[in-house]
Amino acid sequence: MLLRLSSSVSIPLAALSLLLAGPAAAQKRYDPGASDTEIKIGNIMPYSGPASAYGTAGIIEAAYFRMINDQGGINGRKINFISYDDAYNPSKAVEQARKLVESDEVLVVFNPLGTPSNTAILKYLNGKKVPQLFVGAGGTSFGDHKTYPWTMAWQPPYQSEGRIYASYILKEKPDAKIAVLYQNDDFGKDVLKGLKDGLGDKASMIVAAASYEVSEPTIDSHVINLKASAADVLISVTTPKPAVQAIRKVAAMNWKPLYIQGYASASVGSVLKPAGLDISQGILSAYYAKDGSDPQWDNDEGMKRFTAFLTKYAPDYSRNDISVVYGYGVAQAMVQVLKQAGDDLTRVNVMKQAANLKDFVPDIVLPGVKLNTSANDHYPIEQLQMMRFSGEKWEPFGPVISGEIER
Repeated sequence: MLLRLSSSVSIPLAALSLLLAGPAAAQKRYDPGASDTEIKIGNIMPYSGPASAYGTAGIIEAAYFRMINDQGGINGRKINFISYDDAYNPSKAVEQARKLVESDEVLVVFNPLGTPSNTAILKYLNGKKVPQLFVGAGGTSFGDHKTYPWTMAWQPPYQSEGRIYASYILKEKPDAKIAVLYQNDDFGKDVLKGLKDGLGDKASMIVAAASYEVSEPTIDSHVINLKASAADVLISVTTPKPAVQAIRKVAAMNWKPLYIQGYASASVGSVLKPAGLDISQGILSAYYAKDGSDPQWDNDEGMKRFTAFLTKYAPDYSRNDISVVYGYGVAQAMVQVLKQAGDDLTRVNVMKQAANLKDFVPDIVLPGVKLNTSANDHYPIEQLQMMRFSGEKWEPFGPVISGEIER
């Protein structure tokens, strides 16, 4: 049977009914890693090696996605979260990225952690046009949308962090002599650059800077040399193991600088407790998320949801650990992106939705922090608040500060 629409167009009625009924079906579009029932998300974490303390984030992310699946998934699709260990080794990260893309065929590589690892897989994932989404590192290259359009940062760029420390020092200790201990990669160099840029024509306040390699068993000699500079401010841009060593060595030498610990290693559970709470008193840092150990958040609706999640899905992990808070927040943002993507689960659309976050507020961010992205802005978070360690918790102070860097 034919249904005549005009003098020149005739369409079989059965075909017409498909056309009329088909818009929803036509909207379903999939790339590798997505189907009517499943969304494959790949991940790379340092579950072993010198930065293994960060591996907690991957465990929390897996637990969060388990909760989402128990709630019915995302638009009826269950998340298949595939996470591999790279031991904080760039060559291993490349191997795992290739496995995720070419063997597991994931839709996205989500929150791969660590500056060296992400730098190593950056060009590969962009060449394959696979989203490298919500990178677990603050290098400026991870938000460079022009050079790496398939990559998006998560936390504030390390240069922003450096600028914020500079702003604080210029206001509170304008005659400071600054020493910087930093990891010899883009992580450490970016914080140092942000610090210098923020100090501007007063960059000469930096009287000493010492870099260390990830492979070094101890950084004690670097701390000794920095003390010899007569600096009265120490900025430690370190991963957890050397962060612990630096806090202990400074205390052992009875050196009493204004101590600023980079946010990458501001965890109470994995850094300050192992170093010693007694010798960690008064250390400063800056962060964008709520401190789970702070009772001021006990009645906060977002933290109530976070605590309920931990109780059911990760009871062995403490909300006092920054990596636990971090894993929950970044997983929540990933789910938001997938919800926005709807039934168009192509890599192009997932990346488009990641670049279309509008005032998104995960449960764990500080009041005033909102995630905003666009095609020209791949830095979701560029705000931090200074905080001081007191007793067994961080105490935020002052306003939320923007450390926006030039695009």
